[in-house]
Amino acid sequence: MALSRVDLVKKKITKAFHKAIASYHLLEDGDKILVGLSGGKDSLLLLELLAQQSRIHRPSFTVEAAHIRMRNVKYESHTSYLENFASKLGITLHVVTTEFNDSIPTKKPVCFLCSWYRRKALFNLAQQLHCNKIALGHHQDDIVHTMLMNLFFQGQFNTMPASLQMNKMPVTIIRPMCLINEQDVVKYATTVRYEKQIKTCPYETKSHRHDIRLIFEQIEKINPEARNSIWNALESLNLLTQ
Repeated sequence: MALSRVDLVKKKITKAFHKAIASYHLLEDGDKILVGLSGGKDSLLLLELLAQQSRIHRPSFTVEAAHIRMRNVKYESHTSYLENFASKLGITLHVVTTEFNDSIPTKKPVCFLCSWYRRKALFNLAQQLHCNKIALGHHQDDIVHTMLMNLFFQGQFNTMPASLQMNKMPVTIIRPMCLINEQDVVKYATTVRYEKQIKTCPYETKSHRHDIRLIFEQIEKINPEARNSIWNALESLNLLTQ
C-alpha cells in the first residue's frame, strides 16, 4: 500500500531526527529533557518527535515541556491548545510568564531582550525540575541562517550547535531537529493542521534573520547544494558539537 503524503513527510522527518540523535549523541539513558514549546510549528513537531521517541525502550529518558510568556511582547499561543497538545502526548506542560524592564534605556534591541529573558526563564525552570537537557526546535535552516548572520555581521564563522554544554550550569542544549529541512516541517504542520499562534512576533520581518532568509533563498536557487556545502564546512570545523 502506498504511503499517504503525511506518512511520507513524517517518515523523512523521523529519519533525519534519528540520524541527528545518533550523529551528535543527543540522547542518553537517564536524560530528563525540558522542551521549549513556543507554540510555533517547529516546537510542536519537536515535542511530538521526542514524546514518541521516549516510548522506545532505549535510550530511556523523560520529557517535560515549558511555554514561556513575555508580557512585553505580544507573541502569543493558545495556552489551552498547547496544554491539550502536550497532554495527548503524555507530556506535562509548565507555563511561565516573565518580562524585561523596557523603561530603562538600553542599546540592546527588543529581539535580544525578549530572547535573553525567555531563555533565562527556561534555564531557571530546567534547574528547578532537575532537567539535564533543554531541547530547542531549531531546524537546519535556522542553523544555516545563523551561520550566515554571524559571518556577515560579526565576522565569525560559527552557528548554533546541535549540542552545547553550558559552562555555568549542568545543562546541555540539544537541537534534535538540526538535520530537518524547514520545508518539510511546513508540509507536515500544514497536513496535520497544527494550530497557528494567535500572533507571531511583531519584529520578525524587521530583523537581520528575515533578511538572511531571503538572501539564502536566492543562494539556493543559484546552487541547490549550498546548504550541504555549508553543513559540511560546519562539521569539518567541529562547530556542531561544543
